[in-house]
Amino acid sequence: MPRIERIFCIALAVLGGSVGSAWAQLKPPPAIPGPAQIPNSAATPPQPGFRPAPPTASTNTPVLTLTEVFDAAWQRQPEARSLQARQDAAAARKEAAASWTAEPVALELSGQTDQMNNNLGRREYTAGVAIPLWLPNERSRSMAVAEAEQRATASSTLLAQLQTAAEVREAYWSWQLARIGFVLARERLLNAQQLTADVSRRVRAGDLARADQHQAEGAQAGAEAELAEAASALAAAGQRLRALSGLTLPADATAQPEALLTEPAPELVRDASALGDRHPAVMELLNRAEIARRSAELAQARTRGTPELMLATGRDRGAFGDSYQQSVTVGVRIPFGSDSRNRASISSAQAQAIEAETQLALEQGRIQATLDSVQVRLESTRTQLTAAERRAQLARESRAFFEKSFKAGETDLPTRLRIELEAIAAERQAARARVELAATISALRQALGLLPQQNTP
Repeated sequence: MPRIERIFCIALAVLGGSVGSAWAQLKPPPAIPGPAQIPNSAATPPQPGFRPAPPTASTNTPVLTLTEVFDAAWQRQPEARSLQARQDAAAARKEAAASWTAEPVALELSGQTDQMNNNLGRREYTAGVAIPLWLPNERSRSMAVAEAEQRATASSTLLAQLQTAAEVREAYWSWQLARIGFVLARERLLNAQQLTADVSRRVRAGDLARADQHQAEGAQAGAEAELAEAASALAAAGQRLRALSGLTLPADATAQPEALLTEPAPELVRDASALGDRHPAVMELLNRAEIARRSAELAQARTRGTPELMLATGRDRGAFGDSYQQSVTVGVRIPFGSDSRNRASISSAQAQAIEAETQLALEQGRIQATLDSVQVRLESTRTQLTAAERRAQLARESRAFFEKSFKAGETDLPTRLRIELEAIAAERQAARARVELAATISALRQALGLLPQQNTP
């Protein structure tokens, strides 16, 4: 009878252990930590039998696109705030150049009397207008300068937008890279927690040594440190993007590299001269040179001050008792010319034209060098992405193989840890390659002078 009781007790212990193991596997997995919730190995012990799933993007979290960031950042720029005033000023200058007089018409009123002297009754009253006249070719050349300044206002605005786009693109893709780096670090920590839980269970069962558990916990501690570093990098990238755009960034840091909204790839241009005047930087310098040339032509037309046509009418009498007499006066005021003043204006405008044309040649060379560099980088990035995705696929399959063999006791823990690190490194390389490809496409569009334009999901 005692033997039967001992057998019954042993059966109950085995059954209790099986139920406990099954209950541990049915426990819900811990929540994936966010940037401000970095897990601690002492505070969050590994869950036995935990199987982490790949993180997926939240369906309730809006996707912050590159165009949204650019639009918000541009509205914060001084050039955007002052655009309407500069457009009004250019339109006013054009309107002034289109008027019939070089300057506003002046009204002249005068009167003469001898009342303060001998008071013989002499009186004279005159009313007239002075009409400033255009010099030969001055009106047409003033109109040409005003039109060139109006075009320059538009081109300078476009160039300011392109310069803002360069900052936005760099900050946006750095932020996306930091988001993906955080997600991969979090996934590594979850895998390390799962491995630690498996090792702890097998140590308790006597299948593995205590040293193996130390190695697994050490790998988990390294994953926690990497996650903290990734969270810090994500916070820094987010602060930079927030300072640039003023937008509230999504609270959910989950980002999948496969779901990146990239810009449409532009048509490759081997020769920068094929862009013509479509590039904002080239357009800006062309307009500056045009303003300088038109200003030099205007200075050549202004050989003297503005002449004036005077029209006046008057009434006068010689003494008391005399009747008033009506008179009409027509006159012209012609200032003398000054070669020194005109020469200074002409030389200054010509110097500005030479500077703009020289800067244009340098800018075209810079654009060509940037295009060549970015196109080589684009081809290299595409090759790297293909190789990285192939490596990541092989690493995932190898990790699955070694995970099964480790659970079956056919693989030791150091090999299992090495395979896990290789898989994480391959996933990180593939994710970085995807972001790098998207950033390179943006860089190519930037070199071509194109503003942000994102593909729809």
